Amino acid sequence: MSGDVAVEFPWGPAADGLDLPYWDGLREGELRLQRCGNCAEWIWGPQWICGHCHTFDPGWETVEPVGTVYSWARSHYPFITELADRVPYVTVLVELPGAGNRRVLGILTGDDTDVRIGDPVVGHIELDEGATWPLLRWRRREGAQA
Repeated sequence: MSGDVAVEFPWGPAADGLDLPYWDGLREGELRLQRCGNCAEWIWGPQWICGHCHTFDPGWETVEPVGTVYSWARSHYPFITELADRVPYVTVLVELPGAGNRRVLGILTGDDTDVRIGDPVVGHIELDEGATWPLLRWRRREGAQA
């Protein structure tokens, strides 16, 4: 047996394919969230049916990855082995005004000292070495005030 170990990254589309348009969007450099074509309600996490008007098969729309920190947590323990070299890291819950204030999670990159609720952030897409699927990450918007 060689010393090379294959790394299995735990993220990517669900087996049922429901969230595949989200992951395909990241691969194409876009953040996509579901939006009901009937009532225009934004939906996150992915659902088969709109919880507001009960229409089946909501569509997917591109959303500008710009928002504000709604909540955050600093992790000193790598909950998945792929993050072992990144501790401590900050996970942020970002509120997206361009998507009906839906909130999405991600890791804050760059300077994560003194992070505050209300900090303006912008999303960027990163593909970790050896990973199949990219991830949405966040960084503070330069020059913006909360």
